[in-house]
Amino acid sequence: MRNKVVFSTLLFSSVCANVNAENTRPNVLLILADDMGYSDIGCYGGEIPTPHIDRLAENGVRFSNFYNTSRSCPSRASLMTGLFQHQAGIGQMSEDPLGPYQPSTSYNDWGTDGYKGFLNRNCVTIAEVLKESGYHTYMVGKWHLGMHDVEKWPLQRGFERFYGILSGACSYLRPSGGRGLTLDNEKLPTPESGYYTTDAFTDYALKFIEEQKDDAPFFMYVAYNAPHWPLQAHQEDIDKFVKYYRDKGWNEIREGRRKRMIESGLIDKEWGLAEWENRNWDELSDTEKDEAAYRMAVYAAQVHCMDRNIGRIIQQLENKKMLDNTLIFFLSDNGACAEPYKELGGGTIEDINNPSKSGSVSYGRAWAQVSNTPYRKYKNRSYEGGISTPLIVSWKNETEGKDGKIIDVKGYLPDIMPTIIEATNSIYPETYHGGNVITPLVGQSLLGAVKGFSTEEIHQYMYWEHGSNAACSKDGWKAVRYGENGIWELYNLKTDRTERHNEADGHPEILRDLISHWNKWATDYKVYPKRLKK
Repeated sequence: MRNKVVFSTLLFSSVCANVNAENTRPNVLLILADDMGYSDIGCYGGEIPTPHIDRLAENGVRFSNFYNTSRSCPSRASLMTGLFQHQAGIGQMSEDPLGPYQPSTSYNDWGTDGYKGFLNRNCVTIAEVLKESGYHTYMVGKWHLGMHDVEKWPLQRGFERFYGILSGACSYLRPSGGRGLTLDNEKLPTPESGYYTTDAFTDYALKFIEEQKDDAPFFMYVAYNAPHWPLQAHQEDIDKFVKYYRDKGWNEIREGRRKRMIESGLIDKEWGLAEWENRNWDELSDTEKDEAAYRMAVYAAQVHCMDRNIGRIIQQLENKKMLDNTLIFFLSDNGACAEPYKELGGGTIEDINNPSKSGSVSYGRAWAQVSNTPYRKYKNRSYEGGISTPLIVSWKNETEGKDGKIIDVKGYLPDIMPTIIEATNSIYPETYHGGNVITPLVGQSLLGAVKGFSTEEIHQYMYWEHGSNAACSKDGWKAVRYGENGIWELYNLKTDRTERHNEADGHPEILRDLISHWNKWATDYKVYPKRLKK
């Protein structure tokens, strides 16, 4: 498929110089949620009202087997480059503000190619490719791909305009210090009261589109920090959900999501629910129920507010008569977050909506498992709950009438770049950054699956690794390992995507094949070596 993409881009390279033809190329809107679970939005079974995201699904398609890397910055590295995250230089974590956990600028640079902590110069971003193809390139939100030198910032990686945070997390209400705001290449002062990141990121997305002076197509990357911790939301949004979650509790909410997912065809009834790692709701004290329900209400408010702001962008595109020819992606960077891996969450109730907080004031392991219904585990794991993401693709000129059709073709983050390249008739370079050799794409275009003329699988084997958690899949079989010294397990995802029945003993030949392929992949794609010996 890669050769087909390159061939099609060469055929259409002359289009870039033709203004009339250029105007027929789609705008591209890439929306990334942060730490949002597989089943949180309405069109994937959730009870949280997300009418604008659901509308995108109604005018497009939903992927049921799309995957991320299980962690924020590696996912962003893979998404932005069409490569495995290790090839781009962010196999583990990206640079964050200096502090006790990152005492120096080299803290996340492990001295090996796969673990630099920032995007290297042997990869190109979607913005760099599309800018060369005549696109305007804008970004708002969370970067998290390098921050300690200006050369690592968005404007030096292909974006014309940027407003957001360079770090991995911030206060929604008062981003400040090393977790503060940046406009283009300028650090901004701490905002006044009344500020909220989700609204402000959207304000600037609308501003960048409105200020464009010509008719050239644009690429807009909207990387919300919602619903990543800390728990901070508009009180009027929180109030919509508190009683609901207090009355229902997490067991009933989880089962309701599963039922709706079965009815819509997203999951198989026979899979059941993955292992539950927490108490049942009726085992909690009244105080615990009150506090747990409030945490989930704030989380839901963060998702709900994000949806409202996505609606603002859609409305602007409609008003400017751009919506029909805008290719829109919506997805999440990893499964829902259980950090700090406590049943009832991190921080105190008093920490919620405290503007000074930017750490893990969170909703806890139990609600994270609900967010990942029906799958196993959560962010930072290679089980399905950690790596599964909803993916909606909507391009009204091409997908109208699909009515939210479910696409079962398997894909993952490296596939987004080649999909955009094919849709925009752009060219992926062999050299860039002053003659640096650019690593060839590893992703494959999903456009055939989106348009409906191809139902063939585009990957024979698929691979994951983060934090020594690993997985490899083929033909519905998945080998998965927890930790460097963990024992490899084997699951048949066709009959057991909730990973309840380890079949390693019954199919040793399948397991050996998957492990063998994973080991070769890990060697070839810079998973190893992880650190230089000192």
